[in-house]
Amino acid sequence: MRILIVEDQVKLAAYLKQALTEQGYAVDAAHTGREALAWAEVVAFDLIVLDIMLPELDGLTVCRMLRGRGCQAAILMLTARNAVDDRVTGLDAGADDYLVKPFELKELLARLRALTRRQAGQPAGRNLLQVADLTMDTRTRRVMRGETLIDLTSKEYAVLECLIREPERILSRTEIAEAVWNYDVYNQSNVVDVYIRNLRRKIDDPFEHKLIFTVRGAGYRLSAQDGT
Repeated sequence: MRILIVEDQVKLAAYLKQALTEQGYAVDAAHTGREALAWAEVVAFDLIVLDIMLPELDGLTVCRMLRGRGCQAAILMLTARNAVDDRVTGLDAGADDYLVKPFELKELLARLRALTRRQAGQPAGRNLLQVADLTMDTRTRRVMRGETLIDLTSKEYAVLECLIREPERILSRTEIAEAVWNYDVYNQSNVVDVYIRNLRRKIDDPFEHKLIFTVRGAGYRLSAQDGT
């Protein structure tokens, strides 16, 4: 899941970037309205956390321009203002949700999870993803293989989530990397292969039925079916 944080308070932007990265998201940051528009021109973000009070172009203007360009990312607007009219203005500009500063990190994470479900057309109560006996609870971030709890790092979890959300589909290394790592990292050629090996060691090696398959020259696929 690729997120852009647009926040002119550098320390807050750095804190949010670190916190969301630790949750397994691929995160980039912009500090002005024009910088946000430039990022959105070259990267297809899934979510944008957009502050209203920005230099150069305010968040409302940025939101309208993004929607005018056909941007499909879910947009969560941040503001220190709590008036109903301000919230309505933000939503009318094209935002999907609204969060008032100051806020707790756990509330921001919950809002992002809700936007992710909404964007994917997943009902709010459906947190469980499953392929064969492998299950992932996106609310608790618990991964099980049968009755065995699988301990994953945040990035291992994020790579697995890419695969389990689209079972049977072949995902290229580039598709996985762009969804999981930020712009500075995902161009490392073997980073996806390293994490796939880690996942196989934890999810496949201890079990007879293998789920992660390499499709030569194409990428990786999570499948309940034997063979590639």
